[in-house]
Amino acid sequence: MSAGHSSVRLFHELTRDDLRAAGANALLILPVAAVEQHGPHLPVGTDWIIVEYVARAAAAAAAQYIPVIVAPTLPFGSSDHHLPFSGTMSFSTTAYYRLLVDIVTSLHTGGFRRMFILNGHGGNHEIIQLVARDMALRHPLRIGAASYWNIARERLIALDADHGQRLPGHAGGFESALMLALRPELVRLPLPSRAWTQENDPLEPALPFRLEMHGFWQAIDGYSDNPAQATAERGRVYLDAIVEAVTHAFLTFDTVTREGFTH
Repeated sequence: MSAGHSSVRLFHELTRDDLRAAGANALLILPVAAVEQHGPHLPVGTDWIIVEYVARAAAAAAAQYIPVIVAPTLPFGSSDHHLPFSGTMSFSTTAYYRLLVDIVTSLHTGGFRRMFILNGHGGNHEIIQLVARDMALRHPLRIGAASYWNIARERLIALDADHGQRLPGHAGGFESALMLALRPELVRLPLPSRAWTQENDPLEPALPFRLEMHGFWQAIDGYSDNPAQATAERGRVYLDAIVEAVTHAFLTFDTVTREGFTH
């Protein structure tokens, strides 16, 4: 499965005049990810590889109907919870917020008025939402922010992607399947295996509050659920569903932001 999409206009391949002319009408997609440990079996660029593929594939599909430009993927994210392991390059929460504010401000100054931040790393999720909120308060922008797995959740659940594994989890069955479909040469075999069910999932207890515990990621060796059940075939099915859902989200965002506000 190739990550190249020739019909997509990539920000870094255009000139300043191209981008200035496109800014008023085009939807600018900003993929954001992370470089962080993904267990003993997946590359540290897993989130980057996946979200860049999804962003470009969905943009290529949406470009049949609307003008779209894809910005360079921001590879680094807020990943301090993975710093105890090797291979993690992280911004603190506040530094990452400021970084995204500066990037969005730069894009606005360059003429873009409609942007969508597409996230591929769980640690960025709340931060991109705050950035979108604050940037729309400061500038005449229409800006969306979402993680690809949340956009595609209904489609993925219909494929049973939430059964026997976490959705999305971290370096578990779901992400391992995506990487087996996208970049199998980067996946270390055999995949680690552990007994796991939703009933004993330590990452998502049935509590009415968020729970964080010091040392938790070290205790589970940096990966969730059971990677050993992943297959490339399931990964391809998941990727198709994700791209379809994200394409629909881009088109919906374009319609809403072009037609104005509803009351």
